[in-house]
Amino acid sequence: MKLPMIRFLFRKMWNNRWLTLSTLGALVLAVAFTTSIPMYANGSLKRVVSESLQERNAGLPAGSLLFRYQTVGSDSPDMESYEAVDQYIEEKVSADIGFPVHNYVSLTQLRNSRISPVDTEQVDASIRRQMSLMSLTGLEDRIEVNNGVMYSDQIEDGVIEAIVLDESMYRNYFRVGDEFYYPVNAPGQAPLKVKVVGSFEPKDPESPYDAYWFQGLDGYMNAFLISEKVMKDQLMQEMNIPLDTGLWYYNFDLRDIQTSQLTPLTRTLDRMNIDVYQLLRNTRVDLSFKDMLQDFKRLSLQLQTLLFTLAVPMIAMVFYYITMNSRQTLERQRSDIAVLRSRGASTRQIIWIYTLEGLILGGVALVIGPMLGWFMAKSIGSSNGFLSFVDRKSIPVDVDMSIILYGVAAVVIALAASLIPAIIYARSSIVGLRQQMARSDRKPLWMRWYLDVLLIALSGYGWYLFNERQILTSQAGLSSDQLQVQPLLFFVPALTIFSLGLFFLRLFPWLLRLVNLLGRWFLPLPAYLTLTQLSRSAKAYYPLMLLLILTLGLGVYNSSSARTIDLNSTERTLYEYGTDVVLQPVWEGFAEVQPRQPPPSGGNGEDGGSGGGGGGGQQPPGSPGAPSGPPPTIRFAEPPFEIFKEAVGVESAARVLKTKGNAVVSGRTAGQGVLMGVDNVDFAKVGWFRDSNLLPHHQNIYLNLLGMYEQAVLIPQNFAERHLLEPGDIMTIAVEQQAIEFVVVGTIPYWPSLYPQNEPFFIVNLDYVYDQIPLIPYEVWIKMQDGALLTPMLEELVEKDIELTNIKDVRIELAQQQRLPSRGGVFGILSLGFLVSVLVSFIGYLLYWFFNLSSRLVQFGVLRAMGLSRRQLTGMLLLEQVFTAGLSIILGVLIGKAASYLYLPFLQTTEDARRQVPPFQVVFNSQDTMNIYIVVAFMMLTGAALLFMHIRRLRVHQAVKMGEER
Repeated sequence: MKLPMIRFLFRKMWNNRWLTLSTLGALVLAVAFTTSIPMYANGSLKRVVSESLQERNAGLPAGSLLFRYQTVGSDSPDMESYEAVDQYIEEKVSADIGFPVHNYVSLTQLRNSRISPVDTEQVDASIRRQMSLMSLTGLEDRIEVNNGVMYSDQIEDGVIEAIVLDESMYRNYFRVGDEFYYPVNAPGQAPLKVKVVGSFEPKDPESPYDAYWFQGLDGYMNAFLISEKVMKDQLMQEMNIPLDTGLWYYNFDLRDIQTSQLTPLTRTLDRMNIDVYQLLRNTRVDLSFKDMLQDFKRLSLQLQTLLFTLAVPMIAMVFYYITMNSRQTLERQRSDIAVLRSRGASTRQIIWIYTLEGLILGGVALVIGPMLGWFMAKSIGSSNGFLSFVDRKSIPVDVDMSIILYGVAAVVIALAASLIPAIIYARSSIVGLRQQMARSDRKPLWMRWYLDVLLIALSGYGWYLFNERQILTSQAGLSSDQLQVQPLLFFVPALTIFSLGLFFLRLFPWLLRLVNLLGRWFLPLPAYLTLTQLSRSAKAYYPLMLLLILTLGLGVYNSSSARTIDLNSTERTLYEYGTDVVLQPVWEGFAEVQPRQPPPSGGNGEDGGSGGGGGGGQQPPGSPGAPSGPPPTIRFAEPPFEIFKEAVGVESAARVLKTKGNAVVSGRTAGQGVLMGVDNVDFAKVGWFRDSNLLPHHQNIYLNLLGMYEQAVLIPQNFAERHLLEPGDIMTIAVEQQAIEFVVVGTIPYWPSLYPQNEPFFIVNLDYVYDQIPLIPYEVWIKMQDGALLTPMLEELVEKDIELTNIKDVRIELAQQQRLPSRGGVFGILSLGFLVSVLVSFIGYLLYWFFNLSSRLVQFGVLRAMGLSRRQLTGMLLLEQVFTAGLSIILGVLIGKAASYLYLPFLQTTEDARRQVPPFQVVFNSQDTMNIYIVVAFMMLTGAALLFMHIRRLRVHQAVKMGEER
């Protein structure tokens, strides 16, 4: 490119510096937002890997890699092949994996053989002993020799020195100093003489990742451990004794693994299996972390797919803004482009100018964007809800080449979006420009082809498929242990908001005409001029109005979806537990045998108890006709309950009995259910109840009914409907083989921790149940004070000799849910996406009105010259904002709420949405709505201030002039 053209490019960028800077800012946001997603996925993967580095793969750490050679039949490896594979594994494997090594162990073992003592008088030869010869790398640093000494590195006088585990000496009945013959499978080779010179025990590992004894100590129980030098140099090489087993174990530190390394590392592990087999037959990778890598890869792919799908509407909005901004820039430069074409500039040269401008801005965005994306990824990792960020341990975030490629893709897409209008305008000459200006009132393409109607139909079809459960997977629900959200539940609503926005823009000119028609006779002049201006140039306002509709519509939908996901998943967990902490104390029980009642006397009163041959005599125990004794009854001793109430950090405590009971209604069995016995006053203080739509009336009303009637029972609504029960009816429930009579006082749909769709439940008075049956163990439900920790309370209970068999803390479960990568990613993307879209819309709004006002300078000057006051002109423009921005804001909020009510109910589990307990509810947080209104108000006030400043600076003698509007 020639120097004059470059100079022309920079001069053009400087003359339109505000538009250039706004485009650059949008590109930076697009690159930052796009790169933040793989950054977060990488960081989340590292966190998951770090948490997964615990015992797995048969008790071994997650980074375990084990190579095994095993002799098959009478085959034996030659030393050259063995040394080749040994060198390959020791040197090349670690380099190819490329991660730090916690442990490396090489184990060499000769065949397990039956040994015999050299001196049968000192050692019992009748005991069968099976031992093997084994060597381990670095054994000296891992053990403590308790008896005897360490083995020698040489064979002296034909005796091989060995050490054994302490426990092995006791199991095999030998002592330090005993010698044994060890037969070997080698032609012409006499048995080896092995001497036990010491016993040892392993040192405690200093690192939690230490896995030196990877076989477990039982694997060394029947082994003579000898010097590695003796094993390889003298036994295997000099004596040519065949190897039986070779093991090479690595424990890699994978905590810094990145998503981009998963596929290459998997390929490396697959290749290693081929390499070691080619070096030494029957050698293979026996254990690796390949499956774990595939799990991580699948997790990372699912997470990135989910987050990118959630982010697509916001990223598309940024690209739409870039396109709108580019078109606005080109609209201001159409005359310049036409003049350049008329003076000999080719279409290719003009397109190249705008391409080079895009490349320069894209290059700057690629430098700044990933830096901002790094902070965005950190923010996503600290997200705790919509627009809620907490101070938690940040995820490790790194930038690699794959993340830069995401940024390049964002720049390429943005560049293509901005170049399309430039290519169209570059083909225009002055004549073509005049023709296009003459047809400026032509409807947009989407309006002429009814694309909005087609998109509405497509959105309706998507809703239909959602409603028929045809495009929801079984993972699209809000489970308590994971958060799986169907990405289409964010893409289809975004399409709905977009299509409805286009449809209402189609109606916008008709609305203006209707208002103009109704008010033409009484509207003041500024209002009439505003309606006339809008009616004649409605097409020019469509991009801004659509941007505002999308911003607010998606903002409302995303905030509602985030709150809905958060609240419903949290409430499901709270309902499942029923309270903050559930404890099951240990109840001491003892067997009690009821005294047998004497049998009734038979015969007459005189001789009924006599007679050796009479039939009325008592039969001996155990005889066929003797009655069996009653089974022993388990009596429980109740632990002191007041200790729980007075424990540190406890706000309230309640006894809650849960046991099985068989219901009987009108003499007919009604099935088995869960009987819950409560103290109504205490339970009211500890039980979790949703504030709305969990029960028809407040829970205290039902608990008061239990307090008013000793025999009261609350039953599920579906159970009452099935058996036609009403308040006042009597039913019987058999508990511990004891029938107890109850009176129905109310029906309820739900009760904390109980699920009526699984089995019926019966809420009764605990003391009344204990009056009818012996004491049986109950749970203790505890409501903790705000911020109170569980550990001090448990320590206090231990000090008071209260033992517990089970502990459930709902706060721990909720905290674990908060740490799920998918949960933080969803909330973080929705929050950052909303902030990015608001920022883009705000900048677009200001720039649009700034350049709109600048292009109408002549029009304002003429209106002022015709006698319109500054106040009237300002009022006219404010009214113009109300009709455009104000209407867009109202439409955006209403469409967003409508989309929420239409689509968010599909967040329920797909197996059976009716089994959602507690009932699913769509949530709109007033604070989120208020934040949106604050942003909108700030935007409108800024626009009004811009208008006021523009009108005040207007000079009639400067505005009224010959020439064209710019």
